[in-house]
Amino acid sequence: MPQRPVNVVLVLADDLGWGDLSCYGATRIQTPHLDRLAAEGISFHDAHAASAVCTPSRYAILTGRYSWRSPLKHGVLMGHGPALIEPGRPTLGSVFKTHGYRTAAIGKWHLGLGWKHRDGSTWDAFRGDPLEYELGDPLARHRDKDLDFGAGIDYAQPFTGGPVDLGFDYFFGIAGSLNMPPYALLAQNRTVGLPQQEKRRFLPGQRPGYETPDWDEREVDLRFTGEAVRFIERSAGLPFLLYFAPSAPHRPQVPPDFLRGVSDAGPRGDSVVFVDWMVGQLTEALERAGVLDDTLIVFTSDNGAPTIFADEVDLEVHRPNGPWRGQKGDLWDGGHREPLIARLPGVVPAGTTSPARFGLIDLLPSIAGLLDVPLPAGAAPDGVDRSGRLTGAPGTPDDLLVHHSMGGAFAVTRGRWKALFSPGSGGGLSDPESDLLGPDDPSGQLFDVEDDPGEQRNVWTEHSDVVHDLYRELIRIVGGDADLDPGGRTAHPDQRRTA
Repeated sequence: MPQRPVNVVLVLADDLGWGDLSCYGATRIQTPHLDRLAAEGISFHDAHAASAVCTPSRYAILTGRYSWRSPLKHGVLMGHGPALIEPGRPTLGSVFKTHGYRTAAIGKWHLGLGWKHRDGSTWDAFRGDPLEYELGDPLARHRDKDLDFGAGIDYAQPFTGGPVDLGFDYFFGIAGSLNMPPYALLAQNRTVGLPQQEKRRFLPGQRPGYETPDWDEREVDLRFTGEAVRFIERSAGLPFLLYFAPSAPHRPQVPPDFLRGVSDAGPRGDSVVFVDWMVGQLTEALERAGVLDDTLIVFTSDNGAPTIFADEVDLEVHRPNGPWRGQKGDLWDGGHREPLIARLPGVVPAGTTSPARFGLIDLLPSIAGLLDVPLPAGAAPDGVDRSGRLTGAPGTPDDLLVHHSMGGAFAVTRGRWKALFSPGSGGGLSDPESDLLGPDDPSGQLFDVEDDPGEQRNVWTEHSDVVHDLYRELIRIVGGDADLDPGGRTAHPDQRRTA
């Protein structure tokens, strides 16, 4: 373990796939700054997000808790969705702040906020009011695009439930994705300016809503990068934790002019290079401050890349999820297998490629364990300290990972076996099917991921003992926190092509 104060920089890209980086095999996209981190640290090739879509994946990373234990059982929040992390829940920010770290969250939040409405109300994700919510789902109305327009929000009032209420000293970011209102930058607990005019210029995937007079999608990640660099500069001499979550390469694709055409994979490829450029800016700032080698840098992504948008991806040119089946939202590995790179000289072995399986839900306890930061009671209840793997220790064959799709379906991986308790993608972007299945239903999916890593040969009916064993493990872990009724449908088609 390190014998000196160590800073933490966790970079979480948006919709960046396993195959998007040149250090993971991309040939049409070059990512020299991330390649350098991999060469000077460890890269995992079997790392998995807890969910295959944005909000629940981020929830798990920041809390070490599965999002389906919260009110969010499927899908993602919209920009005006209610705060999903309840007050008092330990987070990455609060754990390190308690131990003397300056903490900042810069970039995309996408975990809900307590917006003040003009009628004086604030939506509450934890209260199921039958007069306001549908079908007993306390988050149902966040899927209503008319309500998410923002007409009822009083943007002059501060919001609650955001990063500064959850352990981060400083927040500068956006509420959701670049395709969601409100189109406004946020600082601490307020919008920067008032989004009072309707958006008129729309890029692919953007929804109607309000924007501030100076809103420009092309400047957002550049602003985030500048704020992150200034935070590093201001924190010199003090231990700090920076959670940096750029909006790229999520749609719409808005790489800056100086990076347009730099890849051979179109605007989305240029946006991946933009992410790499941002990482370079942060590492250069750390170097100038003299703390680069005293900083644990971790890079990963929230979920796999979508491949359904013809304006973004040509699979004949570039496969953003590498060789893995599926895409964002799916239970197949393309939905949740992520790049994961860590660098800390003297602690993390340089130039190491680890085959160990690693769940991103374990990042909070693993980072804390690596840096000898004690976790308070109740922190990371679903996470496990895997800090040994960050130092190059091998994994164990019996490690179990629970996967969750955009549609709310479940899969389990343990050892060589992966069971999908749903037909098709589980309600992801590849296929609308997401019926939850029991172990005796013949339409489930079981793959031997050692012999069949591409998940092509379904052996569900050939190994019923394995299926039943993994189902029992899933029931044990989930308990009463999610609907595992085999007859329950969890897909919500209104979200499928807009996430």
